[in-house]
Amino acid sequence: MTMQVDYGPHDVLLVVDMQNDFCEGGALAVTGGSALVPGINAEIQAARAGGALVVASRDWHPVDHVSFTHRGGPWPVHCVQDTPGAAFHPDLALPEEAIRVSKATAFDADAYSAFDGTGLDGYLRGRGIKRVVLCGLAMDVCVQATAQDARRKGFEVLLLARLTEPVAGEARDICSRELEEAGIEVQT
Repeated sequence: MTMQVDYGPHDVLLVVDMQNDFCEGGALAVTGGSALVPGINAEIQAARAGGALVVASRDWHPVDHVSFTHRGGPWPVHCVQDTPGAAFHPDLALPEEAIRVSKATAFDADAYSAFDGTGLDGYLRGRGIKRVVLCGLAMDVCVQATAQDARRKGFEVLLLARLTEPVAGEARDICSRELEEAGIEVQT
């Protein structure tokens, strides 16, 4: 049975990389990505009702980013700035006041975590945030990196496992175990 998160003003709901290129039909599609949107939208409503902050991270790569295969990186071209692939999923109901955080914006550096080079941790601390609640894509890449970074930076971290999908289906259990070992609560 899924428990409803009890949100308060010391929480942030961090929606990781719910972008077109990571959903079905995108350049780096994660199976089941689009199906997460209704549940994430419900979570956004619950967070707002509880007075929590809502933040959405996104890959926001320059045209010739170092992570792309033609530059020797591991990924096909994806989430290029100002392209349809980099846009948030069209059904994602981000409120106007949601904070949008762009990562991996430099030509020569990749960033998987929403905290990597964005100043997000300082911003959240300044707002009195104690707990980071995570969902989005992909569980075994950017969601995992963001969760681990948030924990290292001293935040309590809760991963909503029902609202994330891994790139590799078999990675779900391994990823959950690694996150729990790092002191992160994983809610199924």
